[in-house]
Amino acid sequence: MAEGGVPYPSVFMVDSHAAYPPLPPKPRPPGRGGAAQSLLFLLVGLALCGLAIEACFIYHLYSKQGSAVSGSAGMSIQDQEDIPKEVPPTSRPNPIVLPSKPVAHLTAGPQAPHGDGVMVWDMQTEPLLHEMEYKDGKLVIQKEGYYYVYSKIFFSEVNVAFTHSVCRTTPRYLRKDIELLKSRRYYPKSGKMISSSNSYLGGVFHFFKDDSIFVKVKNVTQVWIQSSTENVFGIYMI
Repeated sequence: MAEGGVPYPSVFMVDSHAAYPPLPPKPRPPGRGGAAQSLLFLLVGLALCGLAIEACFIYHLYSKQGSAVSGSAGMSIQDQEDIPKEVPPTSRPNPIVLPSKPVAHLTAGPQAPHGDGVMVWDMQTEPLLHEMEYKDGKLVIQKEGYYYVYSKIFFSEVNVAFTHSVCRTTPRYLRKDIELLKSRRYYPKSGKMISSSNSYLGGVFHFFKDDSIFVKVKNVTQVWIQSSTENVFGIYMI
């Protein structure tokens, strides 16, 4: 109060930078939050159900595999018990996989070639013959097609020529043998020591049914038959 009893006027300070109080949140529309929560709970429930079903499948799968392994183990043990402990030395197991096409592989035995030079092959050691026929040193074709024919002869080198050939006979041509492959060696007359050499022939040909293929040599005394692997004759369909 001022002198003389006159009061001063009231002064109010206004802060223009003061923050306004926050506004109250807007009310949500009824029903929106409940539907979202229900959808979320439904998705979570489906995911948990999927996990449970997958766990059941995995459990059943491993259970079946375990029973199959135990069953096969029992069968293998039973099979081992059924196998005889001593196998006769003369028995020979059958091949597991048979050739899919005609094939033959022959080796020379102790018999000397025929007088006409046709090589004779050993039939006592169970040669490879599948869809082929062997008769008098010749392979008889049973199925028409293209074949690869091969032959190897081990012979001595002396002062005379040596001829090695693969020939064919066919009902379509009755006059004489048809030479398919031929190798000829000439040696001049000299005083050198007798040595040995190899002759190999091979090629692809088309054969008809009942065609006969054989190996023929000239100067049969030069052929050395010391091992079954030194003189061979074979054919297979390609």
